[in-house]
Amino acid sequence: MKPGPPTPMHRRNALTPEALQMMDTIARSGSFAAAARELGKVPSALTYSVRQLEEALDVLLFDRRSRQARLTAAGQELLDEGRRLLAEMDAVANRVRRVSTGWESQLTIAVDGVISRLTMFELIEGFYTLRTDAAEPVGTRLRLRTEIMTGLWEALVTGQADLAIGVSQDAPVRTGIEVQPLGEVEFVFAVAPHHPLAAWRQPVDDEALLAHRAVAVADSAQRLSPMTVNLLPGQDVLTVSSMQAKIEAQLRCLGCGFVPEPLIREQVRAGRLVVKPVARSRPPVRLGYAWRSASVGLPRRAPQGLALQWFLQQLKSPATRRALLERHIGLPAVD
Repeated sequence: MKPGPPTPMHRRNALTPEALQMMDTIARSGSFAAAARELGKVPSALTYSVRQLEEALDVLLFDRRSRQARLTAAGQELLDEGRRLLAEMDAVANRVRRVSTGWESQLTIAVDGVISRLTMFELIEGFYTLRTDAAEPVGTRLRLRTEIMTGLWEALVTGQADLAIGVSQDAPVRTGIEVQPLGEVEFVFAVAPHHPLAAWRQPVDDEALLAHRAVAVADSAQRLSPMTVNLLPGQDVLTVSSMQAKIEAQLRCLGCGFVPEPLIREQVRAGRLVVKPVARSRPPVRLGYAWRSASVGLPRRAPQGLALQWFLQQLKSPATRRALLERHIGLPAVD
């Protein structure tokens, strides 16, 4: 009875690391004989293994008309994908080994738009210089994402982030979340020099605000209830996706609004923005950093890892916390 075509199970069973390594060796050495010597096999055994692989995949991998180990198009595709798979297998093995030593395979940090990008990247640079006991890089993959207001909490409680920097400390305390203070940020009301309110002589009241378009940053929360801050009912609003875009819009006189003073300090000194007093007092915003504890019921992949511990240790430094709120570069400028 003639055997039927190979099944998906047969094809999967044929694609072993050994078979992929065999393909790589043959292609690299240029002949079956040279590959057999490198692999410690007789040429006939190597030829038999290749034929078994071809039968399992139901394709020709090598052109038999040539004395050289010349790949067919299908063979070249298998070689390329095989090399990629072998590299990924090695990477997975390394990550698993590192996780066993306490280092996470991935750490996701969510930051609010008011946090200093310069300082965050300096922290990441410091992390990448770490070495394990074997003098190897720690191997934890870092993922940095920007969230706005409630979006920070959402990323944390849903397990999309392991650490959130810039959360509001005035928000209700959430079960299973640990929070530490980061510092306070003063928000000031700013307009472009050619904005009508720039010439306003008295503190700007709500009636004056209502007559002018506000620029607002959209809360990035998708599931939790988003926050709306410093907007008056009926006021025209231009909504943007980031604090940097909000500053850009106000520099271009597209609207007015409250912005963190450290982010516009240089723009105010250069005369590109004007800070105006307002009738409504606004206390500084209290910000913190938060992470998920190992409490029952929270979606944690593993107990607190060494990468998270490293970042939490850095955040204990008053100088680091101050820099995260005060040091800002790369702000938009309009001449």
